[in-house]
Amino acid sequence: MRRALHAFILFLSLALGGTAFAQDIGPDTDQDPRAATGGAQTLEDILARQRGQQIDDSFRREATGGDTPSSAFAPELGTLGAASDAEVFRALRYNSADVRLSSSAAARAKGAEVLVQDRGMWWLQFREGPLLTYGGYLMLGTLAALALFYLLRGRIRIDGPKTGRRILRFTAIERFGHWLTAGSFILLGITGLVTLFGRIGLIPIMGRENYALLAQGSKWVHNNVSWAFMLGLVLIFVMWVVHNIPNRTDLKWLAVGGGLFSKNVHPPAKKFNAGQKIIFWAVILLGASISASGLSLLFPFELPMFAKTFVVLNQTGLPQALGFGTLPEVLAPHEEMQFAQLWHAIVAFVFMAIILAHIYLGSVGMEGAFDAMGSGEVEEQWAREHHGLWVAEMEEKQSATGSGATTPAE
Repeated sequence: MRRALHAFILFLSLALGGTAFAQDIGPDTDQDPRAATGGAQTLEDILARQRGQQIDDSFRREATGGDTPSSAFAPELGTLGAASDAEVFRALRYNSADVRLSSSAAARAKGAEVLVQDRGMWWLQFREGPLLTYGGYLMLGTLAALALFYLLRGRIRIDGPKTGRRILRFTAIERFGHWLTAGSFILLGITGLVTLFGRIGLIPIMGRENYALLAQGSKWVHNNVSWAFMLGLVLIFVMWVVHNIPNRTDLKWLAVGGGLFSKNVHPPAKKFNAGQKIIFWAVILLGASISASGLSLLFPFELPMFAKTFVVLNQTGLPQALGFGTLPEVLAPHEEMQFAQLWHAIVAFVFMAIILAHIYLGSVGMEGAFDAMGSGEVEEQWAREHHGLWVAEMEEKQSATGSGATTPAE
């Protein structure tokens, strides 16, 4: 009995001593904060990710099972070999897995080799959060500002007596180019908003099945009408670019706000005043940008443009100066598409806000303005008040050729 008691005490001493020894040589958490978790992420890692902070995730990115073939030491482990499910999915997430495609799969989609794309949630959260929120505020704010301007200023009337004579302002081909661009843009704007706001704005009202039909039709219209918009953009650029080159006269127009805020103020202007030139160049530049991103979306993975753009921007140092850090210069195919979709929507919101102001001034905001793109002919007094230098040029051409520049009103 005494011998058994001594043996038990000796065993207990060895066990306690071994535990103490293990604690002495255990992981040094001061040197490696993840040693205590066996290399897994810590609570601080999780909190940092929730705060949106960048962390060194090499402890996860590099833990993909290594390059040792499983058959060398454990052939009985099965198809996964020595790699666990977690290691396989981690390698897929960080795009380090040895993914091989059949020739048919590679031909179907250039992004097929990317099985897991880690930026998808960021794109979805930005699309459903800041994009919808601030884009909606921009639209509502623009409409509110135009309504307030109308209440304070009223409709801009023709100040002088009407002459009853009309001047041809835009030819049929010019009006065709304008309405082709304008009509297609309106359709694109409506169908784009249906797609973007459908989940939060339309599904609760009309149900999922009805919205599915509307969304499918909107997608078809959006994709096909885009070609008409791009054609119209080319037409108006070719026809009007020469008339929209800035000059000194524009400074005088801008100095008095074009007379929009005061009565009986009519600064000189040629065929297009400074305000119209701003609209023209906004349409051309924003239209070209939205067309480029739209083509990238129409032809997935065929027209990547953001990685190259980020390289150029990083070289300028502008992103770093604005606090965005270094922009990613290597993007997965799906990331290119996500950036294209976000940029397409952001430009579209700005574009629509500008066009709303243009529609207001060309319709209810200014008397006689719609005639320019309606019949193509405008009241002579309206033309003298808003485009006096252009009227003078027309009269000089009339004197030189002996042809009539005006027609009597019907």
